[in-house]
Amino acid sequence: MELFTLTDIIKNSTALYPDNEAFKCNDISVSYKELDIKTNQLAKCLTDLGVKKGDRVGIYLNRCIETSIAIYGILKAGAAYVPLDFTAPHSRTQYLLDNCGIEFLVTSKSQKRRIASLPDDDFSLKGIIGLNQDLPVNRISWDFVFNSNVESFTHPKITEGDLAYVMFTSGSTGDPKGIMHTHGSGLNYAKLSANLYKINSSDRVANHAPINFDISTFGYFSAPLAGASTVIIPDAHTKFPMSLANLMEKEKITIWYSVPLALIQILLSGALDKISLNSLRWVLFGGEVFGLKYLKEFIQRWPNVTFSNVYGPAEVNQCTYYNFNSLSETDAQLPIGKVWDNTEFKILDDNDKEVVKGEKGILVIRSGTMMKGYWNNEELTKTSVYEEEIAPTFSHVYYRTGDLVKLNENEDLIFLGRKDRQIKLRGYRIEIDEIENKILLFDNVIEVAVVLVNNGSEEKELMATVLIKPNTNVLSKEIKKYCQKHLPIYAVPSHIEILESFPRTSSGKVNRKKIEEILEAL
Repeated sequence: MELFTLTDIIKNSTALYPDNEAFKCNDISVSYKELDIKTNQLAKCLTDLGVKKGDRVGIYLNRCIETSIAIYGILKAGAAYVPLDFTAPHSRTQYLLDNCGIEFLVTSKSQKRRIASLPDDDFSLKGIIGLNQDLPVNRISWDFVFNSNVESFTHPKITEGDLAYVMFTSGSTGDPKGIMHTHGSGLNYAKLSANLYKINSSDRVANHAPINFDISTFGYFSAPLAGASTVIIPDAHTKFPMSLANLMEKEKITIWYSVPLALIQILLSGALDKISLNSLRWVLFGGEVFGLKYLKEFIQRWPNVTFSNVYGPAEVNQCTYYNFNSLSETDAQLPIGKVWDNTEFKILDDNDKEVVKGEKGILVIRSGTMMKGYWNNEELTKTSVYEEEIAPTFSHVYYRTGDLVKLNENEDLIFLGRKDRQIKLRGYRIEIDEIENKILLFDNVIEVAVVLVNNGSEEKELMATVLIKPNTNVLSKEIKKYCQKHLPIYAVPSHIEILESFPRTSSGKVNRKKIEEILEAL
């Protein structure tokens, strides 16, 4: 069967692997055959509520089995799903509902208090799936959904160019920006990643990320494409490294994908000494830099595992990879590797001219996995692309990643930091990522965040926050002395604060704005 849309994934895997476990969470599982039926039932209920092709439907769920049904049910209704962070402030949720024109929501009883406490002035919702409490909207319970008769339901016609999902991330202006992906870009990502990592129908893929983080599409799209089973990691397990490691062992996970922090926490907890992960064959990580000293320890512990440094802004899903089984003692930095199939790149200078090989510049990406644009923001969409004119009426469109890179001698891309994290202080050009990477090499340091802080004067100060291994004794003055030895004097942070934990976004990334506030308050 040839696949054109994301909904074809379930149709195809149901035909090939009807009894295979498609998704599992908290000992509740659903086969592909059951998933096909349940998603059809949800699609029918959504259309009965008034959802039309092209509508945006919000998903307001914690990590649970219903997330898989919600995603594919919404897509089968011809709508696009918009994952909402249930831990976010209500003001942000209301902003997304209004900005994206969301009139229908898929949720569950566990979220009823949050839903009820959303601002009720100018209440925009018209229908909610998953709740039956008293609210001024049409409501349908999950029990009603799963008892629906779908014999007369006709699926709307969907093409690869139709909108499939809108993923909101933090914007530079303070307002979230909605990244629009079509069925075509989402399916291209699923095909490329399933092929690259050789996913098969016997694999068990761990989905650690929440659905509002782009990494989650690997578990929700790539794994089902191959007929594999996706194990959705429950929220409680993500908070306790020992529990998370035990779940990996119990579920016989074969492919793991998360931000580096999740793995580092498991390592530092001592859990790896108490479990066996013989089934594991791939470990994928992305989102942030993975410290080499920890990677080398994982390689030593898991000699049969292949590791993959995954790179790609949410705007292009993924675009490069660096697969490895070993690292030399002289490796100073892990490459982000090579672009995968159906993808082209250029490295440009500030004048949009290609740099000489080996020189650094801004990475631009052209790929079948690229977004359609930013929701309701034509100006941002225009400024985010680089157009290479081929003819007066035809051009190649690239996404401007904003990331500084260069090619090494092996033709691998090396990530050099964000262009917007290259600062000028007291006349010196400073790479914040370079400072963080250097401090990360200090013994017992787990994580680093360097920020510019307003000290009350006209000039800002460079400061650092550091996390250290549990039960170790590291003083900030020792780290500063190390910085003075290994960094130019103008790049040494004026103050280094050791924190017990970092404030984070829902995806697990460091919340640097919150860290700035912490340091400004000192």
